[in-house]
Amino acid sequence: MKTLFTPLKLRDNTLRNKIIVSPMCQYSAIDGFATDWHLVHYGQFAIGQVGAIIQEATAICPEGRITYGDLGLWSDHQIDKLKQITTFIKSQGTVPGIQLAHAGRKASCEKPWISRAQISANEENGWQTVAPSTIPFNVDENPPLALSLSEIKKVVTDFKASAIRAVAAGYKIIELHGAHGYLIHQFLSPLTNHRTDQYGGSFENRTRLVVEIIKEVKSVLTTESLWLRISATDWAEGGWSLDESIKLSEIVSQLGVELIDVSSGGLVKHQSIDIKPNYQIPFAQAIKQQANILVGAVGLIKTGKQADEILANNQADCILLGRPFLRDPHFVMKAALELGVDLQWANQYERGKETI
Repeated sequence: MKTLFTPLKLRDNTLRNKIIVSPMCQYSAIDGFATDWHLVHYGQFAIGQVGAIIQEATAICPEGRITYGDLGLWSDHQIDKLKQITTFIKSQGTVPGIQLAHAGRKASCEKPWISRAQISANEENGWQTVAPSTIPFNVDENPPLALSLSEIKKVVTDFKASAIRAVAAGYKIIELHGAHGYLIHQFLSPLTNHRTDQYGGSFENRTRLVVEIIKEVKSVLTTESLWLRISATDWAEGGWSLDESIKLSEIVSQLGVELIDVSSGGLVKHQSIDIKPNYQIPFAQAIKQQANILVGAVGLIKTGKQADEILANNQADCILLGRPFLRDPHFVMKAALELGVDLQWANQYERGKETI
């Protein structure tokens, strides 16, 4: 059996294979509420036999959304539709996960197919953004407000409250979004965190927020697996580094995080990324080897063979794919055919299976 199609065993959960749908924002929620779009969107991946699905960035509070079309989990009323989605995902043998997030200074934006521009607080569908420091992502944007200590405490409690709702909705993987220039990442990097209090300056201070969030979220989980997505490097001088990512991964492993979802970049406009196939794999491999924690690999992984080789070379423990699933929701079936694996299809689709 190819490595890609062997189970991924977590402490209290097992994925039937090591292929995972990466969080991909759909910008199709209404006031944070999921719609039938989300049910069909995620349902098709489960029918396609994927091991797990990590639901798109789901905001812990209204001001934590990237756009006004983002999913949210700040209200108990938002649970019911999400529970319908997780129930269907589980019925197909797939493990449902959710990514809890706060966009920080990269919030209050227009949907990407319209413009991606930030919407000011006095415009329709816009609001005041917040961050560790008053540094905008784009120089022409209104600067975010620096969070006070009491507001930081609320961010922590909002993550905890959303995790409680996620458990109630049936998610078995809870991923915290600490990557791509969003709020947790903004606290981690000295490029965006210029604070002089206990949340800024030293590595210990810059990681304080994510550590506090992890402790609070972990306290409300039972059999759910806690994951953390990070940007392993900012790809910018003076920014968050791979060495810091390894150190943070060691720390959070002791706090109960089971897997690090290893991406990179997204924090600053002047980042310089050498984009090519497998360009982020060395980061995942370094964290896996040096931090003694499970890691997921991402980034320009397009074929089953490519994904299987990464796992066979012990560079990661699972593969998270985004755009390949948008191009082909049944990517897993194609990968199995490519690798010569006899995959069990859903009964309703079996007659479409290629046997040659």
